[in-house]
Amino acid sequence: MRIWVTCFVLLFGAAELLDWLQKFSMPLPIFILGGVFLAIASNYSKLSNLPFHPEYEEPELPTSDILKAVSAPASTPDTTSPRPISFTIQKPFKPGD
Repeated sequence: MRIWVTCFVLLFGAAELLDWLQKFSMPLPIFILGGVFLAIASNYSKLSNLPFHPEYEEPELPTSDILKAVSAPASTPDTTSPRPISFTIQKPFKPGD
């Protein structure tokens, strides 16, 4: 007998909840704010390069010959350097993140 009463109460509650949810409506700005919040929350680990993230680290400034070449006057080119003008682009995150 207790199983019948429990099933009746659960089914009655589910039917009333479904009826209430069908009449419930929310304004569009609430849906937009909810979507923005979900997008930020789901991509929070990928936002570590933004200043407001707790794991943000200041990027290191290169101290190589490139900066010296940029700050040197353009009228005195250095053509005796045997090294090619190239550098490696360092990404702040690993591919696949």
